[in-house]
Amino acid sequence: MIQDIILSVIAFLFGYVLIPQIVYGFKLKKGLIDFKTGLITSVGLYITAVCFFTLGLFFSAILNIFSASCWLILFLQRLKYGKINLEEKE
Repeated sequence: MIQDIILSVIAFLFGYVLIPQIVYGFKLKKGLIDFKTGLITSVGLYITAVCFFTLGLFFSAILNIFSASCWLILFLQRLKYGKINLEEKE
């Protein structure tokens, strides 16, 4: 299905662009996103992945799990490291 391929590419790109943000968070030891944003987005993407599995869109489901996991890592960074102070100088 062409829809599975299109949704897969989009889900991959959404996860891929978060990788530098994740690495940056680990380097700074700071939680760089809002608590609610990380939680709601990761849970929503996991639910979307389950829906894709039930529709037989397996590539989309797997890549949504990848994207959801990236958001989950950002959420966990926020829990572990706390809020970044934007007024800090690096």
